[in-house]
Amino acid sequence: MCDIRTLLNIIWLVLSGLWLALGYALAGVIMCILIITIPFGLQAFKLAGYALWPFGRTVVKRADAGAASAIGNVLWLILIGWWLAIAHIVTAAALAVTIIGIPFAIANLKLIPVALLPMGREVVDADDVTGALHAYR
Repeated sequence: MCDIRTLLNIIWLVLSGLWLALGYALAGVIMCILIITIPFGLQAFKLAGYALWPFGRTVVKRADAGAASAIGNVLWLILIGWWLAIAHIVTAAALAVTIIGIPFAIANLKLIPVALLPMGREVVDADDVTGALHAYR
């Protein structure tokens, strides 16, 4: 299974992961420059890593995420989230043109909710999902 994930991640990296990760990293740099938005920048860097190498990892909602995460998500959505979601939609449309790209297009569409509302979520190993869910309870 690990070999398949590595192969999928390499294909993903070439087809869309690199430029999507650069978009998240650019958002992170902009947010860190503004100082007040450093927490948003740090989240953008986490998502850049996830967008770069997503297979074998997943995003789970943290049980301890509260009102601060909700407010952060609203600000994120207004400032950068919709731009990143558009990048995922454009990439998915381009990938869906070929049969080989269809699974990667679907993966891009699955990243849209995380691109829109990332606060209060954590990127974890897909094998450790149940352990991560219990750790946040």
